[in-house]
Amino acid sequence: MSTEMEKNNYPKASKYLVNGALLTYIAGMFLMIAFCSPYWVKSYDETFSNFKNMGLWEYCFQDFQYPLYQFDHLFNGCHHVFSQEYYVIREWLLPPWLMAVQAFVTMSFLLSFGSQVIMAMQLCCWPLEFVLRYEWILSGIDLICVATTSVFMFFAIAVFGGSHVRRDWLMYPNFNYLCWSYGFACLSFFFHSFATFFIYKEARLSYERRREAKNLIMQMQPNPQHRLGWPSY
Repeated sequence: MSTEMEKNNYPKASKYLVNGALLTYIAGMFLMIAFCSPYWVKSYDETFSNFKNMGLWEYCFQDFQYPLYQFDHLFNGCHHVFSQEYYVIREWLLPPWLMAVQAFVTMSFLLSFGSQVIMAMQLCCWPLEFVLRYEWILSGIDLICVATTSVFMFFAIAVFGGSHVRRDWLMYPNFNYLCWSYGFACLSFFFHSFATFFIYKEARLSYERRREAKNLIMQMQPNPQHRLGWPSY
């Protein structure tokens, strides 16, 4: 009961934190869809290409034969990029630039949802004593996580957007186009960028509140010069 009264007496979360958390949540949903869905690149239906679609972790083929594989083997269906089915062509499926994109998106995923957990703690004021004491530190962590996510997502969409047409990767790149999973990744980048602005405002506000509270505590403490009888100037 006393804890509930303390929460009610404590000022509500600022609009910067609420807006930043909401934008980060929306951005996180877009990021999760892009992370899991296999439609970053898709082939045009009219081309009847053996390659159908791919995501960061999955490729789909139909009667595809890799020219440099010496055995007469056709790849069919959708499989995880690290599955046994793609073991012999994994080096071709995962060029260094694509592994860099995977790393950027994975780190963005962890940072985004990690910051969402912290912001949920701040909005709910739980645990109360911890949040009140370290609110300015938590806001700074939020800012670092979301800003870093924005940077990583920018690198991911820039590298993938510029490299998906390379001819040393998927054959006949003119038969393919960027699909909706890539679009969700772009939306995630924009929403994380907008959230960074609000969380930056919240971090500054939290730091100002901490400094004002610290100055107030120092003013309330008695001046040691008065106790010693020294004149104050």
